[in-house]
Amino acid sequence: MGDVLAGFQAVWEFESDSVLIRYERGVRTPKLFQALGERRVPLTALEGVSLAEGKRGTVVLRLEPRAGADPLLEAAAGQLPEGLDPYRLVMPAERETLAEYYADELKAALTESGPADRHLIDAPEAPRRFKAYDGKASFDGTSVRFRWSWTGASSAKWKAGDQRFAVTDLGGVEWRSPEAFEGYLRLLPNGPAATGDPVPPDQDAATVVFGLGYGPVHESLPFAAAVLAAVRTRGAVPAIPAAPRRDPADIAERIRHLGELHQAGLVTDEEFSAKKAELLAEL
Repeated sequence: MGDVLAGFQAVWEFESDSVLIRYERGVRTPKLFQALGERRVPLTALEGVSLAEGKRGTVVLRLEPRAGADPLLEAAAGQLPEGLDPYRLVMPAERETLAEYYADELKAALTESGPADRHLIDAPEAPRRFKAYDGKASFDGTSVRFRWSWTGASSAKWKAGDQRFAVTDLGGVEWRSPEAFEGYLRLLPNGPAATGDPVPPDQDAATVVFGLGYGPVHESLPFAAAVLAAVRTRGAVPAIPAAPRRDPADIAERIRHLGELHQAGLVTDEEFSAKKAELLAEL
């Protein structure tokens, strides 16, 4: 088709085999859309197109991706509110006839349906990072690192120490929106699912906990999607150079906090000595 259709927060460019969605920047555009920038959606990733009446004199044209085609939607697991749906194009009601035309053209071009056997829409690129309530999460394309915060991390996480998870050892990602109660990002191990009650997020060294102002959707969800896509392809995303050694002042602060846990009886003598040696080795 080669045509362009503009909405309030995005522009859709129709090509012979895909739809290129470009999200606008500005105070009215959700931060998630701005973080995504643009997304190319192959027609093979779609199973439908809908057109419906919107709010306050608008119409909404929406693409309907196949299940499993988009790592972002897979990671979101139905938790995104309507306003953060990246496949909605909202337009003034007077453009309904034009929107209907494009909806019909797209429907005629679709040939696939049902769940996709792989991701067909590109995930947000690595490297990615965000700050959670109890630590900092980073992903370089091949591994995820959790670095615990001395002000927010539980004693269980401090005892476990900072964590590194290779993509090859992961089986998936569980993302609970920071806009919900007790949001978090949990890394799932590769292999049979664990039985019994799950470890609480604040005690699980494979989980970072969100909170007010921490792990916002526009940072944590693209992160989760990037990790999930790498898990599916087993580390096909290229890695970036390793991070430099840590600031000595930061190491000293972490040892001080470890000492407080030791004095409070939350860390044994052996655990204190081992963790202190581990921290000093990072200098």
